[in-house]
Amino acid sequence: MGETTRALIGVFKLRIGVVIMLSSLAGLAVTPGTGPGAWQTLLFALAVLLSSASAGAFNQFAERDLDARMGRTSRRPFVTGRYQANGYWLAVIGLLLLVSVAAAILATNTIAALYVFLGAFTYGIVYTVWLKRRTWLNIVIGGLSGSFAVLAGAAAVDPTLSPIPVLLAVVLFLWTPPHFWSLAFVYAREYAAAEVPMLPVVAGNKTAARVIFAHTLTLVLVSLLPFYYGLGWIYLTGAMAGGAYFLFTSYKLLRHPDIPHALANFRASLLQLTLLITACVADAWLG
Repeated sequence: MGETTRALIGVFKLRIGVVIMLSSLAGLAVTPGTGPGAWQTLLFALAVLLSSASAGAFNQFAERDLDARMGRTSRRPFVTGRYQANGYWLAVIGLLLLVSVAAAILATNTIAALYVFLGAFTYGIVYTVWLKRRTWLNIVIGGLSGSFAVLAGAAAVDPTLSPIPVLLAVVLFLWTPPHFWSLAFVYAREYAAAEVPMLPVVAGNKTAARVIFAHTLTLVLVSLLPFYYGLGWIYLTGAMAGGAYFLFTSYKLLRHPDIPHALANFRASLLQLTLLITACVADAWLG
């Protein structure tokens, strides 16, 4: 992989974008009704990816001063000067968002496209501009960006929204804080130096571990509810397996609030979400 490709993947946060895109497809898969055709689904998935990319690039554009003060982010292209933070980049970011919304309308409907837009707006403006530097609740409210992706997928099938995709959107909302707080736990000193009020910075390790565990417990319990509303055993198996492991590592973090256990919990959160999304799609196709 070339340097330019790596830089662009980083600037547009395409790894996160792929997760957001898969979350939207999970919302589409679990929604009762006749979904869009193959080409519409492909175009819709691309729209969600482009929307997420625009929000990710704007995040790095707007936070370049913070990124310069943190070792984890100090090599990002807007910090090093590889890419200049100018009007050209703002135009590219805006055009990406415009194209993504237009593609979502073309592939599905205006309600799904609205959710696609709201996901990018929540991450790019609400989280990045309004909340991140002001309150430890930044990532709690910012977690709605993933929820909007699920709702976008659901609205592509049925704009009125049924209980299962709404519950899945709630799961994504609850998943984001313990996932990100675990990472913030690892880099708490850097966030403190950059004066970003992440939970481990403002509350300390022990309190942060308690909140993470409580969030994870709530997340796991809510993640089981779609089974009650009609998803099958494939979904339940994935939700229970990933949820149990995430809850186990969160409990270990509660008992030992240190960096190694926080890093293990961060990785467990990724596994839990991967199993959950995979189980959603597999249950819809095979259940």
